[in-house]
Amino acid sequence: MERRYHSPFRRFTKKSTRPIQAAIEDAVEDICANPKIGKKKSGDLNFIQVYKFKFCRHEYLIAYKIIRSDTVEFMTIDFFKVGHHENFYSNLKRFLKDP
Repeated sequence: MERRYHSPFRRFTKKSTRPIQAAIEDAVEDICANPKIGKKKSGDLNFIQVYKFKFCRHEYLIAYKIIRSDTVEFMTIDFFKVGHHENFYSNLKRFLKDP
């Protein structure tokens, strides 16, 4: 399985403290183990899934997209954004509109 991390995801992870980075890594591993774990969005973001996890009483969201192939081994997951709920979806829409 291939993983691709887009700039908003990498930027947030890089600026975060090491404990939050570890929690994000754990969440990414959970997603890779079961790609259907996130909720499918509707409307403008109908091709995106969002996985929510908590760390130190704060909720974080990870937006990702599964790109299927003929076999599971060659499936790709694009990780677009990770962050808090505030302005998460509007910033995600803005990024997807102008990558």
